[in-house]
Amino acid sequence: MASFEVIGGNKLKGDIYPQGAKNEALQILCAVLLTAEPVTISNIPDIRDVNKLIELLRDLGVHVEQLAPDTYLFRADDINLDYLESEQFVELGRSIRGSVMIVGPLLARFGQAKMPKPGGDKIGRRRLDTHFAGLEKLGARFNYDTPDIFYSATADRLKGAYMLLDEASVTGTANILMGAVLAEGTTTIYNAACEPYIQQLCRMLIRMGAKINGVGSNLLVIDGVEKLQGTEHVMLPDMIEIGSFMGLAAMTASEITIKNCRIPELGLIPETFQRLGVKMEFRGDDIYIPEQDHYEVDTYIDGSILNISDHTWPGLTPDLLSVALVTATQAKGTVLIHQKMFESRLFFVDKLIDMGAQIILCDPHRATVIGQNNQIPLRGIRMTSPDIRAGVALLIAALSAEGRSIIDNVEQIDRGYQNIDGRLNAIGAQIRRI
Repeated sequence: MASFEVIGGNKLKGDIYPQGAKNEALQILCAVLLTAEPVTISNIPDIRDVNKLIELLRDLGVHVEQLAPDTYLFRADDINLDYLESEQFVELGRSIRGSVMIVGPLLARFGQAKMPKPGGDKIGRRRLDTHFAGLEKLGARFNYDTPDIFYSATADRLKGAYMLLDEASVTGTANILMGAVLAEGTTTIYNAACEPYIQQLCRMLIRMGAKINGVGSNLLVIDGVEKLQGTEHVMLPDMIEIGSFMGLAAMTASEITIKNCRIPELGLIPETFQRLGVKMEFRGDDIYIPEQDHYEVDTYIDGSILNISDHTWPGLTPDLLSVALVTATQAKGTVLIHQKMFESRLFFVDKLIDMGAQIILCDPHRATVIGQNNQIPLRGIRMTSPDIRAGVALLIAALSAEGRSIIDNVEQIDRGYQNIDGRLNAIGAQIRRI
């Protein structure tokens, strides 16, 4: 198990480039299964979860050719469905959450799919009912093997249907959408997720020949087609990394320029960190964050305490609640962090309290942070990364803290952040992998 040794208290300075969006990559990569023609994807992040999914696709029979460090060509013209019966598939499928999104494409194109219960972060209940209910409405038949925790599905050609999703699940919407583009007739998905990742998937599918209306809204109408063609696709920069760098700059009183951000796709992320007191300037498509020795949390018009909560798009992504919470620990003022969507994602604040942060964990979903206005810096301790996003939040805390911190289980961070130690060291951080 790898660890980071972090020497905190250093101010950082320079340009940093966000990686390609992890959450987009997982669904875009599964979409290559919808056609036998070549698909070229650029700006793919070199991170563990994405690399494992590429490995799974290769083992499934997809021809994979790396054209550049961040660019791959995929050709799914010789799929081996027998691989779905193998122990290797079970092991790989269980190791990454995004593997569930192969089900929609395989059902649409081949009429069958199998899937072990996917893995991922232990951040609370993440049910798959939305995926399966939607695909069942398209005509799929599912079987769940309880002892082996294994899903199997079959279908004749999927048929379009109207559906109102019980939750605006991003991965659920992606899975159903990929099934619907090759279904017979018209599919209407209401309460669809409309995150930029879904919009990117829709644009890619449209270039492949799909007929999709309502892109960017929560009402998608898909007219099924007989087949799809190849395409080229460039992924967005990772909005979670961009938000993480905003919090990092504030916590370490650093002058950082975040490059090539695709600012119109960031939604409420800049505004959320601005309300925490983080100053920033938009310079073309770059975000410049000046050095700030102090930053102050905003309040509501009547002076009441700011409440930052997550929500489905266009609300704030839940993946940035951990970073927002850490950023608030050294602000001037008080903020309530309300994590609505997952019940275990705040279970890292005990480490921050050990570092000297003033936080009251109200319940599994809410924490009140009393900012210390950089008057009492955090102190370095030894801690363990519980999941990807909390791991980066703890790394930010360690970089701002006095003294030496050790963060164990950094494989969790590697699942979502490409060479994060190397990129931060290049602008002045002191992080050593041990």
